Amino acid sequence: MEKVIKPMNGYLALLLSLVLMAAAVYLFANTGNEPMLSIPAVICFIACIFIWKGLMIIQPNHARVLNFFGKYVGSVKANGLFFVNPLYSTFKLTQRVQNLAVPTLKVNDKMGNPVEIAAVVVWQIQDTYKAAYEVADYMAYVRLASEAALRSLATGFAYDNIEDETATITLRDGGEKVNELLEKELNERLMNAGIIAREARISHLAYAQEIAGAMLQRQQATAIVAARYKIVEGAVGMVEMALEMLSEKEIVQLDEEKKATMVSNLLVVLCGEKGAQPVLNTGSLYQ
Repeated sequence: MEKVIKPMNGYLALLLSLVLMAAAVYLFANTGNEPMLSIPAVICFIACIFIWKGLMIIQPNHARVLNFFGKYVGSVKANGLFFVNPLYSTFKLTQRVQNLAVPTLKVNDKMGNPVEIAAVVVWQIQDTYKAAYEVADYMAYVRLASEAALRSLATGFAYDNIEDETATITLRDGGEKVNELLEKELNERLMNAGIIAREARISHLAYAQEIAGAMLQRQQATAIVAARYKIVEGAVGMVEMALEMLSEKEIVQLDEEKKATMVSNLLVVLCGEKGAQPVLNTGSLYQ
């Protein structure tokens, strides 16, 4: 469990080391007259080096994990110059926000279709103890956990509604909901290393190359059918409105056969891809 400590002010230790160094130089300079001064001179010099070894500078948004012969002592998160036991071993960690671009992965979605997916993850160390001691290499752990979370997300949903019409969330149309699920999946995996995922977003999503052409044709066909459905629906409504208005205003009386002919002609005109060519009838209506 993380234990945050604040060591002794390093400026006082630095000042003391400079005094000891000055004393050592002075004593060494006078050893010619007093040979016995060499012993305190050596002691002052060793003490100065000992103090210098215990000095450490911690930059903003950085931390040091202290270890004393295999035992965790604590973590220093404050920034500045500090003095700790020179026998402590220290492990440097940065608590700055970092980005990770998960490379494009080829996975099968919920329906078994191969898709290509990539993501960008914004992460930060929160628990220095776990980052230092719970995992062997927290950088590698973040990278592998991000890939695993992205694969898990991709296999849990269909690419779009064409394959799974009952799906409420798909990879393509999920938007923020899919990103939230990815972030949640990441946090569950990264908590073992004391790391939090601040943001996770899908940066690339597409069908795999081997089925991309076929899926594109399928999407185009679906779009064409949907457009045709709207056109026919609108055309039927217009024909119905035309017949009702002709009947209400008594402009012309049409029997069932002529109504059928009129409906057929109107549907051809309204639903055709090209403009209809008019044909003038110079005879009677029944010719």
